[in-house]
Amino acid sequence: MEALLLLIVLVTVFGVVIMPMLRRRRERQEFERTAAAAEAQTGPPGRTRDPLSLAKDGDPAAATGLVPVEQLDVRLPGPDEELVTALDEAQRTQGWRPVGQLLALTDDSEQRWQRVQSLAGAAAMELATWRSAGEPPGGKDAGWLRTWRAEEPNDAGGAQVYAQFLVWQAMADPGAAEHRIILEEARTVCAEAARLAPDDPAPYITELFIARGLSYRKPDFEALWGNITQRDPAHMGAHLAALPYLSEKWHGSRAQADAFATSAAAGAPKGSLLAALPLFAVYDHLPDVQLSQGMYQGAVVSDAIEAAQFAVNSVRAGHPVEPHVRHLLLCFLVRAERYPEAAEQVRAIDGYVGAIPWVDGENPAGQYAAYRAMAIARQ
Repeated sequence: MEALLLLIVLVTVFGVVIMPMLRRRRERQEFERTAAAAEAQTGPPGRTRDPLSLAKDGDPAAATGLVPVEQLDVRLPGPDEELVTALDEAQRTQGWRPVGQLLALTDDSEQRWQRVQSLAGAAAMELATWRSAGEPPGGKDAGWLRTWRAEEPNDAGGAQVYAQFLVWQAMADPGAAEHRIILEEARTVCAEAARLAPDDPAPYITELFIARGLSYRKPDFEALWGNITQRDPAHMGAHLAALPYLSEKWHGSRAQADAFATSAAAGAPKGSLLAALPLFAVYDHLPDVQLSQGMYQGAVVSDAIEAAQFAVNSVRAGHPVEPHVRHLLLCFLVRAERYPEAAEQVRAIDGYVGAIPWVDGENPAGQYAAYRAMAIARQ
């Protein structure tokens, strides 16, 4: 009997732990091989080998090739030349005015939220790089953000970026002793930013991250959400920030997250991205151990993929949050082995990796490049 029990245990361990581990290892090796093969097809202009074309049929800019991994921009989910120019100038000179002026001229609430996220993230990465390099004299340590706050304390944009910067700082090390203190400071700055720009939902969206970290009670979260929907009820960025609070990893459940996403998608106005929200709910609840290889081809995932594809195909042109949806679509389409559709996402977003799921890993550029290579090589 003991031998039989031992055999059962061994079989269970092999099926539940070892087999998935071996499968993930094979997938990672396959990603790496395919990525290397795809990168080998690209190269600088003038090479005799034809570069790998990402252009759609009829596009005169054909055969532009894949963006090299080292040139992938981890600050942004998609192109924003105005922001890149202003941010590069701010980081080069450590002066805040280029980004401050750009943000002051950004009226679209979705774009403003995206730019606040990106500026705060860039400042956090700049500071982290400076610290990891041993704080060399004259190094760039996001002093432009501190100066912005010091010189223009009543500037709503500076307050919004600083609040989000504090959130990123806290989230980078949730086990740190000062984690809660930083989030409390961020909440204070959010309130200040809301006072400076009463109609802007951005400070309240940033507070959604704080609600997670400080474990807001459900009534407090709902009151915060009400402040956002009063200002912009169909704000996609706000929905993306609110969804994790309702997931089972934080303060809700899969049923609550699914209900929130489904309700938002069902009530989405024309030209909105909210139809894609169920795909993010699926992502938030992916199992750590994948027991079924066909999970990504099942009805739940397939329906969420179709809804997200509908969203990106019907959204207004230039929606600043569209790249977020396309990055997640790329991930799911590759896992579902729908490579031609995944390649379409690469064509739309290549060059940028500042989005889920890549930023959830330790090497966003490398992870994105592996999925990109699978999509292109097997389309």
